Amino acid sequence: MHHITSFGGMVRQGCLGRGKQIRVGSVRTAITAIAQTIALDRGETPLHNEAGEYHLPLKLMLDGFAKEDPPSEKKLAVGVDIPEHCCRRGHKSTAAKAKAIGDLILIAFYFLLRVGEYTVKATRNNSKQTVQFRMKDVQFFKKRHGRLRPLPATASDGEIMTADGVTLRLSNQKNGYKNVCIHQEHNGRATCSPVRAVGRRFCHIREHTDDPDTFLSSFFEADARHGDVTDNDIRRELKTAAIALDYESTRGIPISRIDTHSLRAGGANALHLAGYSDREIMKMGRWRSKTFMEYIQEQLSTFTKGMSRSMSQRFHFVNVEGGMLKDITNTIMGS
Repeated sequence: MHHITSFGGMVRQGCLGRGKQIRVGSVRTAITAIAQTIALDRGETPLHNEAGEYHLPLKLMLDGFAKEDPPSEKKLAVGVDIPEHCCRRGHKSTAAKAKAIGDLILIAFYFLLRVGEYTVKATRNNSKQTVQFRMKDVQFFKKRHGRLRPLPATASDGEIMTADGVTLRLSNQKNGYKNVCIHQEHNGRATCSPVRAVGRRFCHIREHTDDPDTFLSSFFEADARHGDVTDNDIRRELKTAAIALDYESTRGIPISRIDTHSLRAGGANALHLAGYSDREIMKMGRWRSKTFMEYIQEQLSTFTKGMSRSMSQRFHFVNVEGGMLKDITNTIMGS
């Protein structure tokens, strides 16, 4: 146990990582990984006692780390105005990278994407389970006789850019789902439509390569430079847009709490405000449970609209606790 707690202390201080102190959750993950290796070798876990609880020295250490950690600040949802701002800004640029960033931000919002699903991570990308969208994961649809019909991959740019819908297929993702398809239809907007944004990505990439495994995050500049949009590119553009739209003053959202996850949260929030059911939001965001509810921000004024008026109504009710029937309306109203 002494070796395990010593290992935990070193991980905590960043001695075995990037030299920075990390939070208790990451320490617990590292210790668990080591314990699993030991368990496979010895046939028993070194972390828990017979009751299934952490051994006392380990429990005290982790509890101490948890108390020292500052409270976590969840990233907050953004409205559709930020993705649209980024999309228009990129659309006006002559740089292929800027156009790609703007389109990917809009796509992420409407498809409720995790950042690893549409960008190349700036560091340690190979350690992630999620596979980014590739050209072969895109299927466009056109309405014919009232029904959506798939367009062939060889469809012209004109057909792609007038498609009525698009489906993205995830070959693998964070929670273990494989070959999951997400569909969106054209919203009628010339530029800020998820279908048009995917269409622009698709047409741009196939102009330069016919490799079906090319990521949708790829871009090709006019001077032959090419690369992929990273999570840091998305992060910077979101913060720039939030500053331009004065989010701190108009929305009460600090710029520091806007990040790549704000797009997925914003998409879920937008669906909730539009009246879609929990099941529909879970389906669109590929959540296995209602963990998405943490993205629904109860602090938004929309959620309390009309509440005080409704709560001011006088209801006649009876307290039946303990078998007693007693009308307490007058007691409450008189106090």
